[in-house]
Amino acid sequence: MQSFVDFINGIIWSPALVYLCLGAGLFYSVLTRFVQIRHFFEMWRLLLSGKSSSKGISSFQALAVSLSGRVGTGNIAGVAAAIGFGGPGAVFWMWMVAFFGAATAYAESTLAQIYKEEDEGEFRGGPAYYIEKATGQKWYAWLFAISTIFACGLLLPGVQSNSIGNAVEAAFGSGPMIETTMGTFSFAKILTGTLLSVMMAFIIFGGVKRIAHFTQVVVPFMALAYIIIAFVIILLNLDEVPRIFMMIISDAFTPMAGFGAAIGWGVKRGVYSNEAGQGTGPHAAAAANVEHPVQQGLVQSFSIYIDTLLVCSATAFMILITGAYNVQGGDGMMLIQNLPMEVAANSPEFTQFAIETALPGIGKPFVAFALFFFAFTTILAYYYIAETNVAYIRRTLRVEGLMFILKLAIITVVFYGTVKTANLAWAFGDIGVGLMAWLNIIGILIIFFLAKPTMIALKDYEAQQKQGVDEYIFNPVQLGIKNATYWEERYKRKISSSQDIT
Repeated sequence: MQSFVDFINGIIWSPALVYLCLGAGLFYSVLTRFVQIRHFFEMWRLLLSGKSSSKGISSFQALAVSLSGRVGTGNIAGVAAAIGFGGPGAVFWMWMVAFFGAATAYAESTLAQIYKEEDEGEFRGGPAYYIEKATGQKWYAWLFAISTIFACGLLLPGVQSNSIGNAVEAAFGSGPMIETTMGTFSFAKILTGTLLSVMMAFIIFGGVKRIAHFTQVVVPFMALAYIIIAFVIILLNLDEVPRIFMMIISDAFTPMAGFGAAIGWGVKRGVYSNEAGQGTGPHAAAAANVEHPVQQGLVQSFSIYIDTLLVCSATAFMILITGAYNVQGGDGMMLIQNLPMEVAANSPEFTQFAIETALPGIGKPFVAFALFFFAFTTILAYYYIAETNVAYIRRTLRVEGLMFILKLAIITVVFYGTVKTANLAWAFGDIGVGLMAWLNIIGILIIFFLAKPTMIALKDYEAQQKQGVDEYIFNPVQLGIKNATYWEERYKRKISSSQDIT
């Protein structure tokens, strides 16, 4: 089974998907005239000015929820893998995929806002919603929804919780071993699994608002703490920064591990980390309460910069400045060996060695602490994404209790994953995430050629921006955008209330 699943994974996560993600970003960058640069200061303004409502969360909360999925273990282990297999030049290609991916994030998140719906007092939206409404292909939308529930609801949360269990055990010891019906496990893992399950239950049974309130506090805190540690290490080695920067740039074009390895690992890990185009970010974007769909598209675009240009770069500079890395060639031979060969590149160990080298005694507990929050908030993001797709299916399949079943399933998976997990779960989860990426990117490109709603909305927003309006409005009927039912009704209510006042 493992070899079969790995074979399927190899097909789905082929170089074609990597370059499709990069190509979609380049495509939308050119067509939007590099919206990610032109509206950089507008992103900041929107990030700080949004407000929540009884039905939706604020722009900042939506950013925090989506960042909780983006900023995860990939920012620690993923960057290490990119350097370990692609060389220092892979970092440059991570920057490139972040720069172009910011335009993809704008497009998919704006689509999520345009085609969102109200469901039991909350805003819902995402690829399944906009694929159905913009293309009319319900089967395609269902395929996306099922792949997402499969990956984010049932498989990946357990793998993330396992990394928490391992981190806690490594930092504080295993404690006594306890016999259970599932096997023999350490007290540390059983206690961690129980605490995680209780925390999960408290947050997810409170709905999207409780998830948003939790992540808006934890995500900025954990990212800021991580970046501060990185900056301390960089400041202690400030004279090394120009050399490291030039090494990244030069190795990007004359790579020690080969051009294919540098760009392949840089793009793949960049895409895996910031998730631009994968279809995960739009779920949180749709939940935001904004005046115009483009506003949340711009805020979500900014999240790519935070994830890759800040957090991933922080990891990369720590590793490269301290020399806590190896580079392995395609033939398995070590091109650079600064650490023992048994130190795995695709793990947090490069980062642990880097922090421990610069700040002795801090590396192991700090990375364990960071992994705890990174992985836990990623699980919350996975749950919200799965929940949104269950809500989408529930629109057609009127079965009571689907959401409750999902909640119980993910709590069970989190506990089980903390104490015991299988490599097969990672492989199955990767298949689900890969399918999401294929379906979403092809979907947003088809939608562009059918109706260009993201471009029409951007033009409308920029026109109102030039007029200096106090409050933005979005009238999809006037703009020729069909099936944007929430915004149609909102515009009618706005006109009606203004007529009543007159």
